[in-house]
Amino acid sequence: MRAAHRLIIGATVCMTLGLTGCGSMGNYNGSAFLYKNITVAGGSTMAGEGRTVLYKGSPLALSGTGIKVGDPLREVELTQTDLSLITITDTKGKGKVRIISVVPSLDTKVCEQQTHYLSEKNKGLDKMVELVTVSIDTPFAQKRFAEEAHIANVTFLSDYRGAEFGKTYGLFLKTPHILARTVMVIDAHNTVRYLQITPELAQLPDMDEAFAVAKSLIAAS
Repeated sequence: MRAAHRLIIGATVCMTLGLTGCGSMGNYNGSAFLYKNITVAGGSTMAGEGRTVLYKGSPLALSGTGIKVGDPLREVELTQTDLSLITITDTKGKGKVRIISVVPSLDTKVCEQQTHYLSEKNKGLDKMVELVTVSIDTPFAQKRFAEEAHIANVTFLSDYRGAEFGKTYGLFLKTPHILARTVMVIDAHNTVRYLQITPELAQLPDMDEAFAVAKSLIAAS
């Protein structure tokens, strides 16, 4: 995907949501990522039909069958950056603890920071667990993001084909056709052990809490 095309996609999402600080994908001049002071959400909303998340106080309706802590990971196909399909239950981290970070669009500052945090602030967990980012961005956009951000320790999976992941997990926002901001921790037996869906779309999930849960699961195994 050409850079101009990628930016058009990102700009469309930004204009639809009115997200501030969108545009180019940030600091891609080879230097270290510059973290911003973005609010970390407290608490979590519930997934699924009839639930909502907010953007600056305005509700956005969730669609699909909601998932919760204690549920098994549900099989659904996603697209890898090489365009091949893989089920979320069968990623390379199968049989290990996995942290799945779900973002609305990598072309927004909050999503960008969430993904960098997952990659860079996991306190060495990337040597023991699989780190996964899911978004509706195209595989081409995800691959470019990973390359330009110098992120090699995260598995990027795209839900662009029909938002089946979002619908299967109750995280799909029909309008504006994106996924709710989420982090979940999956144990070695494909069971959801931690789930946070940020009540406010413009806030970050508590990644440190997810890391702590993942570490406790490793210690208990």
